[in-house]
Amino acid sequence: MVGILFLTLFLQSCATKYAFNNSFVVPAAEGSVKVKKDKNNNYKVILDVKRLADPSRLNPSKAVYIVWMETAQNGTKNIGQLKTSSSLLSHELKSSLKTESSSKPVSFFITAEDNAGIQYPEGQEVLRTNHSK
Repeated sequence: MVGILFLTLFLQSCATKYAFNNSFVVPAAEGSVKVKKDKNNNYKVILDVKRLADPSRLNPSKAVYIVWMETAQNGTKNIGQLKTSSSLLSHELKSSLKTESSSKPVSFFITAEDNAGIQYPEGQEVLRTNHSK
């Protein structure tokens, strides 16, 4: 019993989870980011968001959502475009992104942008996590 408890606590401590705060721009959206350090000292990032409206429905209308990672060492970095889809059984929109980084993240945010290839956030921020401790 003690071994199972220790293993559960150990596995939970290996990953950091960031929750997105409520948004005034897309109030129905909710999600989180899991970050896990691998044996090569890289950080595996898995982001999942539900009920994020299509960026073309925002005012002003935008083309894409971009996920940004803030780090203590390297500032803010574009880590990718958020892809949104729905399944046959559910019309609920689900968005996800999986990537890796050599920099340790301290927080994440999502902006609505006209162009996916930008290097710095220009558009409206729609979701943000708190900073890690």
